[in-house]
Amino acid sequence: MFKFASGFQGYALEASDGEIGTVADFLFDDRTWAARWLVVDTGKWLTSRKVLLHPAAIGDADNERRELSVKLTRAQVQASPELSEHEPVSMQLERHLYDYYGWQPMAIESAFGANPIASKYSAPPLFVFSPPAENVADPDDCDPHLRSIDSITGYHVEGHDGAIGKVEDLLIDDASWSFPYLVVDTGNWWSGKHVLISRHAVREISWADRQIRIEVSRHQVKASPPWTALGDVDPDYEKDLHHHYDWPGHR
Repeated sequence: MFKFASGFQGYALEASDGEIGTVADFLFDDRTWAARWLVVDTGKWLTSRKVLLHPAAIGDADNERRELSVKLTRAQVQASPELSEHEPVSMQLERHLYDYYGWQPMAIESAFGANPIASKYSAPPLFVFSPPAENVADPDDCDPHLRSIDSITGYHVEGHDGAIGKVEDLLIDDASWSFPYLVVDTGNWWSGKHVLISRHAVREISWADRQIRIEVSRHQVKASPPWTALGDVDPDYEKDLHHHYDWPGHR
């Protein structure tokens, strides 16, 4: 099922023995558009500390209660490697997380998308962990493709022949924890309408310019199947959308 990624912010995360915090953000791979980590704000429980959880640890969603179940205990989360809030996520920290939880990167890669660690690293037995002396991210050790949902919101979207609008949100598939579509607000260019742009259309992301360049023209956007920000994306609509733009794949 597709949902607005921003709608998950604030969802309570329920471990097997109690709440561990709320969803603050998602980190995704900008090559596959798959979520690699949930950023969890632990609130007062761990003195406003943030931790990272892989989607593999997430269980069922209760949308009425705005809760996600987590296949971990509070003690496991409390002893996990810490995330430095003002530092980029290093590949070293990701390796420590795989070590600590005993997650198998190769298996996770096949289920949740590409991971640069997976091709050269396999995790040791469950919960064997020695914390690093200093967990400060080295810029040279950071994955340049690991990005935040919060950071991409507001980026300008440029088509072949001019501006299309700004990223207002992303749609998330909560079955695969991937982001198949950008929700773009066209602003003044097209009377504030909202359109869906597939990840397949993204040609280049300039993080320095806060801009996303796509393989789409304004004419194509105006002629696309109509959609509102409150509308569902059912299989028939998705099929029509992909046929219109000649994008690969749909549910």
